[in-house]
Amino acid sequence: MQAQAVVGGDEAQTAARRREQRGWYWYDWANSVYSASVLTVFLGPYLTAVAKAAADAHGFVHPLGIPVRAGSFFAYSVSASLLVSVLAMPFAGSLVDRTGRKKPLLGACAYTGAAATTGMFFLGGDRYLLGGALLIVANVCFVVSMMLYNSFLPQIAEPDERDAVSSRGWAFGYAASALVLIADLALYAGHDSFGVSAGAAVRICLATAGLWWGGFALIPLRRLRDRRAARSAAADGPGGAALGQGWRQLRGTLREMRRHPLTLAFLLAYLVYNDGVQTVISQASVYGSEELGLDQTTLIVAVLLVQILAAAGAVGMGRLARRYGAQRTILGSLAAWTLTLAAGFFLPAKAPVWFFALASAIGLVLGGSQALSRSLFSHLIPRGKEAEYFSAYEMSDRGVSWLGPLVFGMAYQLTGSYRDAIVSLVAFFAVGFVLLARVPVRQAIAAAGNRIPDRI
Repeated sequence: MQAQAVVGGDEAQTAARRREQRGWYWYDWANSVYSASVLTVFLGPYLTAVAKAAADAHGFVHPLGIPVRAGSFFAYSVSASLLVSVLAMPFAGSLVDRTGRKKPLLGACAYTGAAATTGMFFLGGDRYLLGGALLIVANVCFVVSMMLYNSFLPQIAEPDERDAVSSRGWAFGYAASALVLIADLALYAGHDSFGVSAGAAVRICLATAGLWWGGFALIPLRRLRDRRAARSAAADGPGGAALGQGWRQLRGTLREMRRHPLTLAFLLAYLVYNDGVQTVISQASVYGSEELGLDQTTLIVAVLLVQILAAAGAVGMGRLARRYGAQRTILGSLAAWTLTLAAGFFLPAKAPVWFFALASAIGLVLGGSQALSRSLFSHLIPRGKEAEYFSAYEMSDRGVSWLGPLVFGMAYQLTGSYRDAIVSLVAFFAVGFVLLARVPVRQAIAAAGNRIPDRI
């Protein structure tokens, strides 16, 4: 009877865990649409057009009295949102550590971000400051909610389940993005038949991404559950001490990582080239619309290509990694990124076919370079430190992701050319390549106390 009770208890726990996992997938479904439809496709070109409508005779707008070239405003806004995210994440982490109430904070971020995104419907005329403010709020909420969302994974999946559970979440996100982009394409391409202007169609696409985010966020918020926090004396301190606790935890982890300098060397390389990756994703539509003169329909199709080919590229690069090793494959992808951006500099205007070719090249290296970087980093973590190191990995990633958009914006600010701005990002991939090539990965794995794979 006791054995049957144990088996029954295990089955009940497994069923509850599966239910949470199924709920967890839906947050990727909910918020991936913001990343693809808003941040990657529509908002960059539209906010740039709004800023240009508000610009003075010399093409400058003046937020807070600072002269900013209108074409740089979107890039600067993305950079500002990521800087604010860096400040917000330690606060969110320390609050969760104190209370264990992760789900309410996830809900607050999801619905604040969804409301800000839905509010982009009112982004018209010369309201560029409204657009910048809504972008910063939405993007901060997106980043913090993703940190909280990812932190559920070790709690809802056993170690041997996590690869599959994580992959299904990514698949849900890609499927949602593709589905909504197809609907956006139908609305934008046929806006006349729907009786709306092109600008109104864009604003509807922006707002519906917010409604999608908020609507589908209900599913994970109903199915995920909070766990009791492991409270400490520091966590029970006053609010100011609790706020500082997040930063103290991060500093403690970084001090611990100094005992593994080769792991830190890899992390530095990753942060540099991944900043380039994230900047290309967020600024490619601005480049296509402003420099190449491509319409919104072309940009939507190009992003759809990226969504589809990123999944295929990840599988293909995974096979290359099994044959040549992850480090060599990542280095090859960085060389491909460099060549792709160099080719982007020479793309002729008003030539959608060449832009589709560029999007295809980006898609083929996008998913694989990110997936292999994460898996390679996992080999460099001392056993028992996985959650701690990956927390620093994500914090550090967001910590410098503002630099690429800032460089892009400054390059355009100084030169007035998006071609010069896009080619300035080559430096991130070139420097990242050199830094990664200098990391003795086998030695780093051994120093972390892990088994060295046959191919790495």
